[in-house]
Amino acid sequence: MNQIRLSASSYSNTAPLVWSFLYGAQKGMYELIMDNAPARSAELMSQGQVTAALVPVIEFQRIPDLAMIPDVCVGASGRVESVCLVTDGRELADVSAVALDTSSRTSATLTRLVFQEFLDTTPDYRVARPDLETMLAESDCALLIGDPALTVDETKYRKFDLAAEWHSRTGLGFIFAVWMTHISNTDLVRTVDFKAARDEGVAHIEDIITNYEDRIQMDRESFKQYLSQTIRYQTDEEMVAGMELYFALAQKHGITDTMREPTFI
Repeated sequence: MNQIRLSASSYSNTAPLVWSFLYGAQKGMYELIMDNAPARSAELMSQGQVTAALVPVIEFQRIPDLAMIPDVCVGASGRVESVCLVTDGRELADVSAVALDTSSRTSATLTRLVFQEFLDTTPDYRVARPDLETMLAESDCALLIGDPALTVDETKYRKFDLAAEWHSRTGLGFIFAVWMTHISNTDLVRTVDFKAARDEGVAHIEDIITNYEDRIQMDRESFKQYLSQTIRYQTDEEMVAGMELYFALAQKHGITDTMREPTFI
């Protein structure tokens, strides 16, 4: 593969990490594939179709021979707002069936851990397209991720923030996605300045909000707070510790077969 190909989801919370490649200093330097869901980036990485991708972190345990690009992520120290469980008003402990958003990999695993590790319950899990009314017509709880989760009507539904549920029980932050590459592509990927791209994107939050304002029905100040304060784009020790615990619990509950320690290039 001669040209560097990158893949990321089109959710607004990834926009600061790819703005530079689309509009900024690194525009046109690499081919960028913007699919709708994080799960698609994982598929492209698994198939060897891309050089690097913004991949759900759980895929590090499933796709062989991956390494992570350090210090750049989509994560949260407390609340995340855009990854949530939604019910018709009932408590999570009373849930019997969960509709899992097909777009999700990391958050689907986190959902299982919240129920099985923290609540000691095992509801039925059903994969569903991210349409809240349809999901709740067939299950009493729904997992939503990304932009659809931002505008849940909390006068009609009860919303449980998954990163907040994790933090309240572990005291740790959570990393949802990181740039990953196959180890064989390490030297090539080192030529891409992902940190500079992140910093440039964060500096253009106002432009990103303008790009998304027709698609996401949030007031501008709330959207700005979400992108500039709620979402964390740089890892810290607490977030990496959270990722390590998440990997260990996923193996404990049989969700993954392996427990590989995080490997960074």
